[in-house]
Amino acid sequence: MGKAVRERPARLAEKLLHIRKALGLSQNGLIRRMGLADEIVQADISTYEIDQREPPLMVLLAYARAANVAVEAVIDDDLDLPEHLPSKAKSEGVRRNPTTKGRSRGKK
Repeated sequence: MGKAVRERPARLAEKLLHIRKALGLSQNGLIRRMGLADEIVQADISTYEIDQREPPLMVLLAYARAANVAVEAVIDDDLDLPEHLPSKAKSEGVRRNPTTKGRSRGKK
């Protein structure tokens, strides 16, 4: 039985990098903030941010919690992250306007 390739979000790496930078953290600082020092290393964060690897679900959850956004906002290419992170109130993401598809973030 073969494994089917899972569809990957096109903007995931961009969003993960945006989260870390918006939080003002180094890659190691992000790992500490997410409480994952025993699970991942700096090189893992790097591979996620340059789209070489897709993070495990629990790492995506940790990113979302660090940014105070719903996991859907991180994964869904049709949603932008809120302008300010961490979000004051848990954000479900910002629905993208079709005219902003080429931009990295929409305006609130």
